[in-house]
Amino acid sequence: MNPPEFWTQDRTSLRARLLTPLSSITQGIGLWRARRAAPVLAGVPVLCCGNLTMGGAGKTTLALDLGRRLKAQGHRPHFLTRGYGGTTRGPLRVDGILHDAETVGDEPLLLAQVAPTWVGRDRAATAQEAVAAGADCLILDDGLQNHTLHQDMRIVTVDGATGFGNGKLFPAGPLREPVAAGLSRADAIVMIGRDDTRLRDNLPAQIPYAVARLVPGPEIRRLQGRRVIAFAGIARPTKFFDTLTEAGIQPLRCLSFPDHHRYGERDLKRLARLRLQEGVTLVTTAKDAVKLPAWLRQQVTVINIELLWSDPGAPEELLNRLWIENAAA
Repeated sequence: MNPPEFWTQDRTSLRARLLTPLSSITQGIGLWRARRAAPVLAGVPVLCCGNLTMGGAGKTTLALDLGRRLKAQGHRPHFLTRGYGGTTRGPLRVDGILHDAETVGDEPLLLAQVAPTWVGRDRAATAQEAVAAGADCLILDDGLQNHTLHQDMRIVTVDGATGFGNGKLFPAGPLREPVAAGLSRADAIVMIGRDDTRLRDNLPAQIPYAVARLVPGPEIRRLQGRRVIAFAGIARPTKFFDTLTEAGIQPLRCLSFPDHHRYGERDLKRLARLRLQEGVTLVTTAKDAVKLPAWLRQQVTVINIELLWSDPGAPEELLNRLWIENAAA
């Protein structure tokens, strides 16, 4: 699903107020999960890239960036993810040839292009499989609210455009848990994009803070001067469309689909018809591309999204802290 507009409005929104009593269920489930079991030690450093809100903060992009950096340092990172949208319970090591998004979800297919990736609803059991397969560190894509596996370092990813929304718990707002509770466990905060909600002024000063922004990959240069139709099924499709506009690409049309959308036969036929229009180039995200059949994927230009850090040394400092935290555990 895509986030409803009232999640980003103030707390006095009528729908937010009507749904507030149901938010106690979200809080109760969170407290139950936190108390039901002691976290398991993986035996290697565990880094969690999570968020406090329901999707769209950029945690997968952050996980990919840090995974590449760990590999460049000579480490053997493995990604762990629940595989949202997939059918497998795992633990299962993702194979980009054997598995599809329907089985493992869309984000695991992206992660597996960078480093070995495991899907599993039981994070502790999945971590054991990864370590046995040779991982010397683990990166959780999401999992901040999962307490079954000990996490040496927790990074809270924040979307600068929306911050923590209206500050209410799901379904009255976008929060998975109260902000104070989530930040009390945070070892660092990474703000992605411009701080439009002035959130920085209200964050705890003692938590390390870094800023990065999303930038398109070099393939976007091929789109200059072309007639483009863009489509995306992510938490906030407008983020992708804005990225195109900022790069000087003015799409003829922008088609939005729900987050983790599975492209059915009707969708595929519609996209194929649009592609046949004279001089039109279809453009989408890497996350959407992995869900398209090969025959259509070959006709679509995929724009990869990368992180550009305001302080180039910030990500290395975060990763250095991972090993320090693990040694102290």
